[in-house]
Amino acid sequence: MSVADEKTVVRDYFNSTGFDRWRRIYGNGQVNKVQLDIRQGHQKTVDQVIDWLTADNNLPGLTICDAGCGVGSLSIPLAEAGAVVYGSDISEKMVEEAYERAKNLPGVIQKLTFTAQDLATLQGRYHTVICLDVLIHYPQDQIAEMISHLCSLAESRLILSFAPKTLALSLLKKVGELFPGPSKTTRAYQHREEDIVKIFSDNGFRVQRQAMIGTRFYYSRLIEATRS
Repeated sequence: MSVADEKTVVRDYFNSTGFDRWRRIYGNGQVNKVQLDIRQGHQKTVDQVIDWLTADNNLPGLTICDAGCGVGSLSIPLAEAGAVVYGSDISEKMVEEAYERAKNLPGVIQKLTFTAQDLATLQGRYHTVICLDVLIHYPQDQIAEMISHLCSLAESRLILSFAPKTLALSLLKKVGELFPGPSKTTRAYQHREEDIVKIFSDNGFRVQRQAMIGTRFYYSRLIEATRS
């Protein structure tokens, strides 16, 4: 499948059935046990990123691009901490939901810009670029170009997450595809960490911090890289 076809599949999914499903997962409402586990795993990833950025003691006024912002799970708390955040997502519905969640928060919405935009068309320069839980939707032969583009936007730092490719997790993915059935599963690609690190290196970035986030149904490798 071509890059354009992959993006169309992702965009259509998150503007239709995927939007309703993931809005519930990323919200506070009642969900099933699997969805709750995924919600908790995603929140751990968000919390880890916020912990890293908070530890640097320079969040107020920091310019951040949240590429693949979804419903604003990361963008909103970063703006609450004082960062100036540009959040984008391929899904118009996701961006609309993010705006709805932020618009009535005093002093927050002024620090946020949300736009429905393909990652490849993002422009500008930001101190920090963050891309969480996006690469899982794209195969290995497409991520080098995506990460390289994100690197070009980052003045200092790029933080991204991906589903690590290991034998154990590959087997778990195969089992997971059987339940709750094809109609409710989404395409999920795993990536080798050494490939991600090489892409960073090829673009003049060096890994600084790493973390592994895992629950029963959510696995994410989180890497922070800075310009060499």
